Amino acid sequence: MSTGGRRIRRHIDVWPGYVDVLSSLLILVIFVLMLFTFSQFLLSQLLSSQESELGVLHRRIAELTKLLGLEQQKATDLTQHIDQLSGLITSLMEEKFELTGRVEELTRQGQANLEQRDIRIQALTALVGEREKALDEQQQLSASAQAEVALLNRQIDALRSQLQEIGQALAVAEQDKAAQQVQIEDLGKRLNVALAREVNRLEKYRSEFFGRLREVLADNPSVRIVGDRFLFQSELLFGSGSATLGEGGSQELAKLAGSLREVAARIPSDIDWVLQVEGHTDRVPIKTAEFPSNWELSTARAVSVVRFLIAQGIPANRLSAAGFAELRPIAPENTPEAYRKNRRIEIRLTSG
Repeated sequence: MSTGGRRIRRHIDVWPGYVDVLSSLLILVIFVLMLFTFSQFLLSQLLSSQESELGVLHRRIAELTKLLGLEQQKATDLTQHIDQLSGLITSLMEEKFELTGRVEELTRQGQANLEQRDIRIQALTALVGEREKALDEQQQLSASAQAEVALLNRQIDALRSQLQEIGQALAVAEQDKAAQQVQIEDLGKRLNVALAREVNRLEKYRSEFFGRLREVLADNPSVRIVGDRFLFQSELLFGSGSATLGEGGSQELAKLAGSLREVAARIPSDIDWVLQVEGHTDRVPIKTAEFPSNWELSTARAVSVVRFLIAQGIPANRLSAAGFAELRPIAPENTPEAYRKNRRIEIRLTSG
């Protein structure tokens, strides 16, 4: 009986342990669920923030795409503007090369002067060396030669004074050369600034001039625009092998002269501008009593255009004529169409 009672009590004592274990397990599960719920909340907040940022990025990309389109249009406009400036820049570069040649010539002259001074210094130094050597030898002579030694000493002192003067002159020459170089560089900078200023001032009126010519000559297929030049086919202005203006060519040039007079009236007098007229032929040679070669024909045609413009009221000092024969073709092929394109009169407004 006592043994059975002890077994019953032992079984009853184990049950609270199971309850404790279950309680602990339940608390752990609740904690894990709370942790999972909290992490889900944080994750949802993070995703919401990222979606907002993605929306902002999409809007910024749309704005950048619109700005890129505007910049591309501006780039196209700038390219056309650069084409118009290319001819004038070429003439400015030629003037710059001429100035560079002058600078190089001055530099060579300065270098030649320095070389001559170096040669004189070397000669005087050699002479001083000889005198000093002679002085050493004279010191070994007898007392009767002391007077000659004193004379040599005075000569050496005089030579040293000359060397010092030459050194000072050389230093002054170096300073003058440096000052000249600074002046030349400053002159180049001022020239570049002045040329750029003149280009900008003339560009306004040249753009207006070419804009008006595009309007009045746009319906004529024999007139083309290439960069900053107007190209008139020779057939529009002259007969075959002739430098006499025809009726149709005179009408087209009269339109050009009218537009130029209107624009020229507003160009300030301090802007030096010139309307350059160039005559060009094809490769077919000509040999007549009036035109022994294409040189005479191309030049005569350019002069005819200039004379017509003068008669239309364009000042003669604002015009220039030049002939290039067949040496500057725009179509290198040996075809009738290429020959037709190369027979032309080119007109452009440039700085004087």
